[in-house]
This record gives sequence, C-alpha cells and structure tokens, in this order.
Amino acid sequence: MSALNQSLDQCRQCAALFRLGRDVEAALAMVDVFEQAQQHLSAAAADVQQAWAQILMHMLDCQERQDWLGLADFMEYELAELLESARR
Repeated sequence: MSALNQSLDQCRQCAALFRLGRDVEAALAMVDVFEQAQQHLSAAAADVQQAWAQILMHMLDCQERQDWLGLADFMEYELAELLESARR
C-alpha cells in the first residue's frame, strides 16, 4: 500500500472515530493525519497548498467548536479529495 493510500485510510478512520463520539482518540489520531497530509501536500501546486490551508482552518474551527460531525465531514470528504488530487 502506498503512503498516500495509507494516509487516506487513516483520514477516513479518524473521521469514523469522530462520528462514533470517540473524540479524544480521534483528536490524537488527527495529529498524525495532519502531519502526513502536510508531507504529501508540501510539494503540491500553490492552489492545492492554499486549499489545504483553508481546509485545515475549517477543521481546526470545527475542533474548537467541538463540532465533531463537521470535522469528520471535512476529513472524510474535503481532505481526502485534496489528497487524491495531489496524486494526479
């Protein structure tokens, strides 16, 4: 399994933990997900990096509001899609 596929799986698993209400466990896993995403996206085009910064800002805002379902949505859909676009 490639590193990017592994990151996508971790992203979706973390989102599932948030959906299940396991926010403490998910928040710990989220740190690793964000670090890996940053590594994958650091060499991407400027527009992709800008999108990453916006998504990250939205996710951190969700975390601050304790909007776990919103955070899960951003991780499972927006971040996963952005990581997929970095593959191309």
